[in-house]
Amino acid sequence: MKDLSQTENQILTVSNFNDLVSTPFKGEINAIAWKRNLVGDFSEIVNKIEFDENMMEIELEDLEELNLSEQGQLAREILLNDFNLLKEHGASPTLNIIKYYERDDSFFPTDVYSYHVDRSPIATDTFLCTYHGESSDIIPNSQGVQKMLVPEIREELRKLHHGSAEDFESFLVENFFDLHYQALPNAQPINLGIGQMWRLACDHPESEVLPCLHRAPEEKDGQLRLLMIC
Repeated sequence: MKDLSQTENQILTVSNFNDLVSTPFKGEINAIAWKRNLVGDFSEIVNKIEFDENMMEIELEDLEELNLSEQGQLAREILLNDFNLLKEHGASPTLNIIKYYERDDSFFPTDVYSYHVDRSPIATDTFLCTYHGESSDIIPNSQGVQKMLVPEIREELRKLHHGSAEDFESFLVENFFDLHYQALPNAQPINLGIGQMWRLACDHPESEVLPCLHRAPEEKDGQLRLLMIC
Protein backbone atom coordinates (compact mmCIF):
# COMPACT_ATOMS: atom_id res chain seq x y z
CA MET A 1 0.00 0.00 0.00
CA LYS A 2 1.55 3.27 -1.09
CA ASP A 3 1.72 6.30 1.14
CA LEU A 4 0.96 9.01 -1.39
CA SER A 5 1.58 11.89 1.00
CA GLN A 6 4.26 14.26 -0.30
CA THR A 7 6.42 16.16 2.16
CA GLU A 8 7.80 18.23 -0.73
CA ASN A 9 6.66 18.59 -4.34
CA GLN A 10 9.62 16.54 -5.52
CA ILE A 11 9.38 13.77 -2.89
CA LEU A 12 7.05 10.79 -2.72
CA THR A 13 7.07 8.49 0.30
CA VAL A 14 6.28 4.77 0.19
CA SER A 15 6.04 2.07 2.83
CA ASN A 16 7.84 -0.91 1.28
CA PHE A 17 10.69 -1.84 -1.04
CA ASN A 18 8.48 -3.00 -3.92
CA ASP A 19 6.83 0.41 -4.15
CA LEU A 20 10.22 2.10 -3.86
CA VAL A 21 11.51 0.39 -7.00
CA SER A 22 8.27 0.19 -9.01
CA THR A 23 6.68 3.62 -8.54
CA PRO A 24 7.47 5.77 -11.59
CA PHE A 25 8.91 9.24 -11.33
CA LYS A 26 6.56 11.81 -12.84
CA GLY A 27 6.02 15.54 -12.94
CA GLU A 28 8.19 17.21 -10.31
CA ILE A 29 8.74 13.97 -8.38
CA ASN A 30 12.35 12.84 -8.77
CA ALA A 31 12.99 11.42 -5.27
CA ILE A 32 11.15 8.53 -3.61
CA ALA A 33 11.71 7.53 0.01
CA TRP A 34 10.97 4.25 1.75
CA LYS A 35 10.21 5.64 5.20
CA ARG A 36 10.99 3.33 8.10
CA ASN A 37 12.25 3.24 11.68
CA LEU A 38 15.18 0.86 11.93
CA VAL A 39 16.11 -1.15 14.99
CA GLY A 40 19.57 -2.27 16.05
CA ASP A 41 22.91 -0.71 16.87
CA PHE A 42 24.64 0.34 13.66
CA SER A 43 27.31 2.23 15.56
CA GLU A 44 28.56 -1.09 16.94
CA ILE A 45 29.22 -2.31 13.41
CA VAL A 46 31.03 0.92 12.54
CA ASN A 47 33.18 0.66 15.65
CA LYS A 48 34.08 -2.99 15.01
CA ILE A 49 35.52 -2.28 11.55
CA GLU A 50 39.16 -1.21 11.52
CA PHE A 51 40.59 0.67 8.55
CA ASP A 52 43.22 3.31 7.82
CA GLU A 53 41.90 4.88 4.64
CA ASN A 54 39.43 7.75 4.31
CA MET A 55 36.76 5.21 3.30
CA MET A 56 36.37 1.50 2.70
CA GLU A 57 33.87 -0.95 1.29
CA ILE A 58 32.65 -3.59 3.75
CA GLU A 59 32.55 -7.06 2.24
CA LEU A 60 29.54 -9.15 3.25
CA GLU A 61 31.81 -11.95 4.44
CA ASP A 62 33.52 -9.57 6.86
CA LEU A 63 30.19 -8.22 8.04
CA GLU A 64 28.88 -11.73 8.72
CA GLU A 65 31.99 -12.64 10.73
CA LEU A 66 31.70 -9.74 13.20
CA ASN A 67 31.07 -10.75 16.80
CA LEU A 68 28.12 -8.54 17.72
CA SER A 69 25.68 -7.97 20.56
CA GLU A 70 21.99 -8.67 20.08
CA GLN A 71 21.39 -5.07 18.93
CA GLY A 72 24.37 -5.28 16.60
CA GLN A 73 23.01 -8.48 15.11
CA LEU A 74 19.67 -6.78 14.42
CA ALA A 75 21.48 -4.01 12.59
CA ARG A 76 23.50 -6.54 10.59
CA GLU A 77 20.32 -8.38 9.54
CA ILE A 78 18.91 -5.13 8.17
CA LEU A 79 22.10 -4.39 6.22
CA LEU A 80 22.18 -7.88 4.72
CA ASN A 81 18.50 -7.74 3.84
CA ASP A 82 18.79 -4.30 2.21
CA PHE A 83 21.84 -5.46 0.26
CA ASN A 84 20.02 -8.55 -1.01
CA LEU A 85 16.87 -6.61 -1.92
CA LEU A 86 18.89 -4.21 -4.06
CA LYS A 87 20.93 -6.98 -5.63
CA GLU A 88 17.81 -8.99 -6.51
CA HIS A 89 16.42 -5.83 -8.10
CA GLY A 90 19.43 -5.82 -10.41
CA ALA A 91 21.45 -3.11 -8.69
CA SER A 92 25.06 -3.36 -7.54
CA PRO A 93 25.06 -2.06 -3.95
CA THR A 94 28.14 -1.29 -1.90
CA LEU A 95 28.27 -0.81 1.86
CA ASN A 96 30.81 1.85 2.81
CA ILE A 97 32.28 3.30 5.98
CA ILE A 98 33.33 6.87 5.29
CA LYS A 99 35.61 9.19 7.22
CA TYR A 100 35.55 11.72 4.40
CA TYR A 101 35.55 11.91 0.61
CA GLU A 102 38.43 13.32 -1.40
CA ARG A 103 37.96 17.04 -1.98
CA ASP A 104 38.51 19.07 -5.11
CA ASP A 105 40.02 22.41 -4.09
CA SER A 106 39.77 24.05 -7.51
CA PHE A 107 37.61 27.11 -8.19
CA PHE A 108 35.04 24.66 -9.63
CA PRO A 109 34.96 21.66 -7.25
CA THR A 110 33.53 18.53 -8.83
CA ASP A 111 33.56 16.39 -5.69
CA VAL A 112 30.44 14.92 -4.08
CA TYR A 113 30.18 17.75 -1.54
CA SER A 114 28.98 19.90 -4.43
CA TYR A 115 25.33 19.65 -5.46
CA HIS A 116 25.34 17.41 -8.49
CA VAL A 117 23.27 14.97 -10.54
CA ASP A 118 24.16 11.42 -11.53
CA ARG A 119 24.29 10.57 -15.23
CA SER A 120 24.07 7.20 -16.94
CA PRO A 121 23.95 6.10 -20.60
CA ILE A 122 21.22 3.59 -19.68
CA ALA A 123 17.99 3.84 -17.69
CA THR A 124 18.90 3.58 -14.01
CA ASP A 125 18.37 5.26 -10.65
CA THR A 126 20.55 6.02 -7.64
CA PHE A 127 19.71 4.21 -4.40
CA LEU A 128 21.18 5.22 -1.06
CA CYS A 129 20.60 4.76 2.64
CA THR A 130 22.57 6.21 5.57
CA TYR A 131 22.51 4.02 8.67
CA HIS A 132 24.91 5.99 10.86
CA GLY A 133 26.47 9.45 10.79
CA GLU A 134 25.53 12.48 8.72
CA SER A 135 23.18 12.00 5.76
CA SER A 136 22.96 13.57 2.32
CA ASP A 137 20.90 16.59 1.22
CA ILE A 138 18.78 17.22 -1.84
CA ILE A 139 17.24 20.44 -3.15
CA PRO A 140 14.41 21.04 -5.62
CA ASN A 141 15.64 21.68 -9.16
CA SER A 142 14.06 25.14 -9.05
CA GLN A 143 16.43 26.05 -6.19
CA GLY A 144 19.65 25.32 -8.05
CA VAL A 145 21.43 26.54 -11.18
CA GLN A 146 24.13 24.84 -13.21
CA LYS A 147 27.43 26.32 -12.09
CA MET A 148 28.67 26.49 -15.67
CA LEU A 149 25.87 28.97 -16.44
CA VAL A 150 26.92 31.42 -13.73
CA PRO A 151 28.65 34.20 -15.76
CA GLU A 152 31.79 34.59 -13.64
CA ILE A 153 32.26 30.80 -13.39
CA ARG A 154 31.66 30.36 -17.10
CA GLU A 155 34.33 32.95 -17.85
CA GLU A 156 36.86 31.04 -15.71
CA LEU A 157 35.93 27.81 -17.48
CA ARG A 158 36.63 29.45 -20.84
CA LYS A 159 40.15 30.16 -19.62
CA LEU A 160 40.64 26.44 -18.99
CA HIS A 161 39.44 25.55 -22.47
CA HIS A 162 42.16 25.57 -25.10
CA GLY A 163 40.04 24.41 -28.03
CA SER A 164 37.78 26.24 -30.45
CA ALA A 165 34.68 28.15 -29.36
CA GLU A 166 32.56 25.53 -31.10
CA ASP A 167 34.02 22.81 -28.87
CA PHE A 168 33.41 24.63 -25.58
CA GLU A 169 30.07 22.97 -24.78
CA SER A 170 31.55 19.54 -25.48
CA PHE A 171 34.47 20.42 -23.21
CA LEU A 172 32.05 21.19 -20.36
CA VAL A 173 30.26 17.86 -20.74
CA GLU A 174 33.43 15.80 -21.18
CA ASN A 175 34.82 17.20 -17.91
CA PHE A 176 31.51 16.78 -16.04
CA PHE A 177 31.14 20.51 -15.34
CA ASP A 178 27.52 20.31 -16.50
CA LEU A 179 26.65 17.91 -13.67
CA HIS A 180 27.31 20.38 -10.84
CA TYR A 181 24.93 22.95 -9.44
CA GLN A 182 24.99 26.00 -7.20
CA ALA A 183 22.20 26.40 -4.66
CA LEU A 184 20.28 29.64 -4.98
CA PRO A 185 20.23 32.00 -1.97
CA ASN A 186 16.67 30.91 -1.07
CA ALA A 187 17.41 27.19 -1.35
CA GLN A 188 16.06 24.98 1.43
CA PRO A 189 18.03 21.71 1.56
CA ILE A 190 16.10 18.57 2.48
CA ASN A 191 18.07 16.15 4.61
CA LEU A 192 17.58 12.48 3.72
CA GLY A 193 17.80 11.32 7.32
CA ILE A 194 18.88 8.07 8.94
CA GLY A 195 17.45 4.70 7.94
CA GLN A 196 15.35 5.87 5.00
CA MET A 197 16.16 4.19 1.70
CA TRP A 198 16.00 6.66 -1.17
CA ARG A 199 15.69 6.33 -4.91
CA LEU A 200 16.88 9.41 -6.82
CA ALA A 201 16.30 10.13 -10.49
CA CYS A 202 19.39 10.14 -12.72
CA ASP A 203 20.09 11.92 -15.98
CA HIS A 204 19.66 9.24 -18.64
CA PRO A 205 18.17 9.13 -22.16
CA GLU A 206 14.84 7.60 -21.11
CA SER A 207 14.18 9.79 -18.08
CA GLU A 208 10.90 11.71 -18.08
CA VAL A 209 11.83 13.88 -15.07
CA LEU A 210 14.69 16.16 -14.09
CA PRO A 211 17.57 14.44 -12.30
CA CYS A 212 17.70 14.92 -8.53
CA LEU A 213 20.19 17.48 -7.18
CA HIS A 214 22.03 16.01 -4.19
CA ARG A 215 25.25 16.32 -2.21
CA ALA A 216 27.23 14.45 0.42
CA PRO A 217 27.16 15.95 3.92
CA GLU A 218 29.98 17.63 5.79
CA GLU A 219 31.19 14.97 8.21
CA LYS A 220 31.53 15.77 11.88
CA ASP A 221 34.99 15.36 13.37
CA GLY A 222 35.52 11.81 14.53
CA GLN A 223 32.11 10.58 13.34
CA LEU A 224 32.00 7.92 10.64
CA ARG A 225 29.22 7.38 8.13
CA LEU A 226 27.73 4.01 7.27
CA LEU A 227 26.22 4.22 3.80
CA MET A 228 24.76 1.80 1.28
CA ILE A 229 24.70 3.16 -2.26
CA CYS A 230 24.30 2.00 -5.83
